[in-house]
Amino acid sequence: MDLQNILIIKLRHIGDVLLSTPVLRGLRTAFPLARLTMLVNRGTEGVLAHNPDVNEVLCLEKGSLKAQLKFVQMLRQRAFDGVVDLTDGDRSAVIGLATGAPVRIGFNAEHRWRGLLYSTVAKPRQADQHRVDYDLCALRALGLDTKPGTPALYPSPTDEQTVEAWMQEAGLLSAQASPLLVLLQPGARYSLKVWPHERFAQLADRLADRFVCRILLGGDQREREVAEQVARKTRCAPIVVAGKFSLLQFAALVKRCALFVGNDGGAMHIAATMGTPVVAIFGPTYPQRWGPRGGPAQVIYKGLDCRACYHPTCLRGDDSCMQQIAVDEVFTAASRMLERTPARTET
Repeated sequence: MDLQNILIIKLRHIGDVLLSTPVLRGLRTAFPLARLTMLVNRGTEGVLAHNPDVNEVLCLEKGSLKAQLKFVQMLRQRAFDGVVDLTDGDRSAVIGLATGAPVRIGFNAEHRWRGLLYSTVAKPRQADQHRVDYDLCALRALGLDTKPGTPALYPSPTDEQTVEAWMQEAGLLSAQASPLLVLLQPGARYSLKVWPHERFAQLADRLADRFVCRILLGGDQREREVAEQVARKTRCAPIVVAGKFSLLQFAALVKRCALFVGNDGGAMHIAATMGTPVVAIFGPTYPQRWGPRGGPAQVIYKGLDCRACYHPTCLRGDDSCMQQIAVDEVFTAASRMLERTPARTET
């Protein structure tokens, strides 16, 4: 199959887009001269900045019906000869069909009507449980090899310089001995995925006491209030960096940290991708599918099967999956990581 103009669709969140980047690498390897365009939700496009495997990134138009139809018409005019839909959703399947591309690959895990809109439905094997491996099955549907892949991010030199300048100003760089940096991520997109704030605060103090490290509290702008709440509960005066940096600047920052500890989410995937040791706290989500890929990682997960429920509020009450994870457990895992990991303050 000789495709020259391929549209890849991933209408999900930051972590999902990041986990799909091995597909871009696989397509670029198979079709080195093809034009690769990726369609994503607005707010996730930063994941793909400077990625050498994609020629163009488009953000889905979600305005009026007229604007959406105009957007789809623009896609059709691009004359794509192949669509690889990694979204596992109905909207993206309709968009793929509307492009007019003769080759349309997509997933249909729910066995819905959208399967009729693809020229070939990608069928993951039982072993393809992690989302990285699952997405790579789209390449198999194209007759391509599906070698294991690792997500990729590409902070620019400007991103690196911005972070270095901030660290210098914050007193985190020293000619003699720079402090050990530990980044905690207390927020998450969904409340059921959040480890209790007071436990993050206790963890911050215990790590600061034992390792004489500087604690950073991360997150996006929406999570800044959460980070500040955690900071107020501590003795160690952590630095709140939530909302301070762009996505790739955050990647440049976490690359310099000796450890990342946080809930399941985009920041956790960014840290793992950058090779930073990760302690990932999982509750209602499934680490075999959504666990960190990249650097060394320790997942803490109680194995309660919340996936069949996803009720707006936890039906287990005080016995919820996140409440069962103790500070001692996370502290022990974090300590083991720090004991064998040198500081990462150099670029």
